[in-house]
Amino acid sequence: MDPHLNALIDRIRHASQTRTPLRLRGGGSKDFHGNSLVGEVLDTRGLCGIRAYEPSELVVTVAAGTPLAELEATLHAQGQYLPFEPPHFAWSSPDAQATVGGMVAAGLAGPARATAGSVRDYVLGVQMVNGLGEHLTFGGQVIKNVAGYDVSRLMAGSLGTLGLITEVSLKVLPLPAAEASLVFQADQASALEQLHRWGAQPLPLNASCWVRDDTAPGQPELLFVRLRGASAAVDAACTQMLAELPGQRMDNAVAGPDWEHLRNQSLPFFTRPSPDAVLWRLSLPQTAPVLDLPWPQLVEWQGGLRWCWAPPDAAGRLQAAARQCNGSASVFVADSAHSTRAKGQFDTENSAAVAIARRVKSAFDPHGIFNPHRLYADF
Repeated sequence: MDPHLNALIDRIRHASQTRTPLRLRGGGSKDFHGNSLVGEVLDTRGLCGIRAYEPSELVVTVAAGTPLAELEATLHAQGQYLPFEPPHFAWSSPDAQATVGGMVAAGLAGPARATAGSVRDYVLGVQMVNGLGEHLTFGGQVIKNVAGYDVSRLMAGSLGTLGLITEVSLKVLPLPAAEASLVFQADQASALEQLHRWGAQPLPLNASCWVRDDTAPGQPELLFVRLRGASAAVDAACTQMLAELPGQRMDNAVAGPDWEHLRNQSLPFFTRPSPDAVLWRLSLPQTAPVLDLPWPQLVEWQGGLRWCWAPPDAAGRLQAAARQCNGSASVFVADSAHSTRAKGQFDTENSAAVAIARRVKSAFDPHGIFNPHRLYADF
């Protein structure tokens, strides 16, 4: 067994015996995400390397501490990629570097999420260490490998609260044959209506972004759309969409970096507009109407994800507006002066869901040593 893994298991077993909280951490790129950061740091970066990769099978198995950039470079060299576009968030700290284990634990996806799927949709199997120091294997390297509870996908979005991910098997896909980006001038209501219309048609719509930079008065309201697929399908879609709504096709050399900035939240919109502003994440049905809010917004996922800069005390108004649409609102990036970590960043009003999460946590981590309070403020 890997000596790094042995050392981590020994430390987890000792922590279990002494009830010592552990803070699971890879490259630290998601340290801002979630509630309290509690416990001694358990660094996963010693678990690195691509363990198995057969491009013809579209499956890769990677150690959890492997830099995400290293995995993506390996896949790109074979003409393949992770379609859910996991963010790197290199801006979060000077030495931050996203890892594969952190990618799964955070469960965050980029602009293509609404069409390509989420992180958990591509997780085929995981190896993990539970709160008793047992090294367990779930799933495998094939798609149809689930019998009973799909524990491997349960790890996606768990923020390290269930156990230490040591190895992940992922489904990958070939890079798209063609890509095009279109930009239109439209208000949010018109943009959402048009996106819903296009979404009902057989168009290779891959990602969208509506934004108006409220920090710069007079800036236009713009809708950006990305198409991916066969060359003929992309070209035909461009012709049809530009005929339906006046706009223009962008140079891929310009549009490509812009989508990367959206993926990693380094666009101008994501610059904090004031010292006390908090970035809120609103997860809504795509058909939800425009929300009547006085703060700057950016809309992704064909209306399913909406970002909003607002003060911390806007929680009630934002969460009420989201619930009215059968959605949720949660803090994504808190400000340092009015940190919401102590109160809990996630909108967890569903008592049944919290009860289930508590039981799952107890089953995997009976002594509560892994990332306590990171996902739920009270456990």
